[in-house]
Amino acid sequence: MGMTMTQKILAAHAGLENVKAGQFIEANLDMVLGNDITTPVAVKEFRKMGAEKVFDQKKVSIVPDHFTPNKDIKAAEQCKMIREFAYEKNIENYFEIGEMGIEHALLPEKGLVVAGDVVIGADSHTCTYGALGAFSTGIG
Repeated sequence: MGMTMTQKILAAHAGLENVKAGQFIEANLDMVLGNDITTPVAVKEFRKMGAEKVFDQKKVSIVPDHFTPNKDIKAAEQCKMIREFAYEKNIENYFEIGEMGIEHALLPEKGLVVAGDVVIGADSHTCTYGALGAFSTGIG
């Protein structure tokens, strides 16, 4: 039996001829996504483990789209934290307030997610990129 679209994408990104349901693989990622709710949690864990750089500055997107405009001081502090992290780590796809939009619409609009990609995001709606022919899933 042939592989599904998802299996073909994952096999290609893992450097394998084929994959099957239930198999554990290590796949190369085309995009990792965070927003103003989930990125602060990731930044704290990133710092706690002593990491110094992200795996690829071009393959990380941070979009402050839940708490912008900021509704209160806590929301503003979270946005400030992710902005500082993005600048510190030279994240190429950080979308500043006024440049951003709904993260799951913005990335395809910018050409950052395309058919055949493997995308993970710290948001339950990350799986919507499947509509583009990508494999995508939410984590965290």
